[in-house]
Amino acid sequence: MNHRPLPVTPEEITREWLTAALSSQSPGVEVRDFEIVDIIRGTSTKIRVRLELNDAGRRAGIPELVILKGGFEQHGREVGHLGEMHRREVRGYRDVLSVLKLPSPKAYFADYEPERQQGIIIMEDLVARGVSFCSALEPQTHAQIARRLTALAQFHAQTWASPDAGQFQPGGRWGDFPDFLKVCRPFFDRYTEPERWYRFVASPRGASVSVRFHDRHWMIDAFDRMMQFSARLPHSILHGDIHLGNLYIDPDGTPGFFDTLAARGPAMLEISYHISASIDVADRPRWERPLVQHYLDELGRSGVAAPPFDEAMRQYAIFLVYGYFIWMTTESQFQTESTNTANASRVCAAMLEHDIVSVLETIAAD
Repeated sequence: MNHRPLPVTPEEITREWLTAALSSQSPGVEVRDFEIVDIIRGTSTKIRVRLELNDAGRRAGIPELVILKGGFEQHGREVGHLGEMHRREVRGYRDVLSVLKLPSPKAYFADYEPERQQGIIIMEDLVARGVSFCSALEPQTHAQIARRLTALAQFHAQTWASPDAGQFQPGGRWGDFPDFLKVCRPFFDRYTEPERWYRFVASPRGASVSVRFHDRHWMIDAFDRMMQFSARLPHSILHGDIHLGNLYIDPDGTPGFFDTLAARGPAMLEISYHISASIDVADRPRWERPLVQHYLDELGRSGVAAPPFDEAMRQYAIFLVYGYFIWMTTESQFQTESTNTANASRVCAAMLEHDIVSVLETIAAD
């Protein structure tokens, strides 16, 4: 049975298609009936589906309730196409999280269809599992972030290598995974066009950050310098989007990760993005450096020759530029304005404390 073409509207989801999709990974599975329970629309829409499965489906461990996630909005597929978002998420669940150790939802199907710019994942329903979802409006404790950094260090260590290492070259295990910042560049160029950029500057999040970071020419130059710096560092496979809205905590306290945008890049890009937006502004100055040191220690325990602490903190500061750009330009229909404002203001405070303007001047511009 062929699961293509992938559906691009909820109405195209049929019993036959669900059977074809699920049986592609677990032969013999048949969906005898299904019900769409609810739909949460967005760049990637989440559709909760109740399945009636045959015995083969139950033996395969597929639960009654699953989440079917994909680009079911035209604007979502268009925006997602800029940074290969849907393709990267499919590859994350299918090719990364199924191989590398990182706590995440179990996926029962994942595929991307270029002709329709559609990527679909069928995964377990975390609500049914009883997890606690994280939120930008509820900053994390030191202990919560430290435990998450332990998991991330173990995850990054499995692929840590120089950018020209064999595993990242054509034909290597991870050779066809895109460079994180390079694949983001079309999205960056779109959202630093004058009309879009200054629309965000005039929004509540723009009012929450320092005016010294309002200038789009500074933003473009900062991003260019960050990309040059990134190209010289060791790369790892990255989860790609570990803000609090993409994280959960299992009932036993284990941190979990979903909504991956898999790519390769410097691990500190991911660490900077997470820490800076996850801690309350009153706590970050006290916790930030010990948390980075904790991450470096965990890398060492995983067999990685971690960079010296001062160099790691320099990397951390430079990669704040990425987080600042993301939270300044994420549309409010994708993340609420309160989320964008909270995260932008937290990252901005870190940029000011680290004197990001001076740090970036140490990187030569083309």
